[in-house]
Amino acid sequence: MTTNFFYVYAIKDPRDKQLKPFYVGKGTGSRAYDHLVSPDSTKKFKRIKDILEAGRIPIIDILVDDLTESQALKIEAELISAFGTEETGGMLTNAVVPSGLGGKKRDHISVPQGTVERAQLGLEFMKTAILELAKANPGGITNSDAASLLGLRSDYNGKQKDYLSYSVLGLLIREGKIERKYTPSRHVAKA
Repeated sequence: MTTNFFYVYAIKDPRDKQLKPFYVGKGTGSRAYDHLVSPDSTKKFKRIKDILEAGRIPIIDILVDDLTESQALKIEAELISAFGTEETGGMLTNAVVPSGLGGKKRDHISVPQGTVERAQLGLEFMKTAILELAKANPGGITNSDAASLLGLRSDYNGKQKDYLSYSVLGLLIREGKIERKYTPSRHVAKA
């Protein structure tokens, strides 16, 4: 049975007459409002802090509710892609591109608006899927397990090189969410 507890929301600056969003997210329960009371070092919270210090309260706008998680993720991704992030010339403070992962700019390559956000959201989906697979298997998983079971197997000119799943496992290790065990060689989710 699918539960429709998810929603997609926008946080808006009441000082802006057009009330354009500066952050878009998905959540359940009080997630949209938690941003107002959970200080962090993000651009989003800096904007919230500036609004509060000006004696105003950020506007939380529930855009769509009664969604499955999959529906909410899809709508969130489309909105972030449509509005763009400040890092890519858009208006949202969403930190879609993880710190240190942005590639070098190449003057001769055009990057259409929203493609960076879509790629990074896709990467987040893959990381979540591989982490869930690892958590469901306390004995650990191999790169081959992740590639085969999640449909990430490569077939480049007939040569099996599962670099995509291996790269995602590497990112999860760097983030401290998975650790590599060597006897036997497995990737295990950290508790």
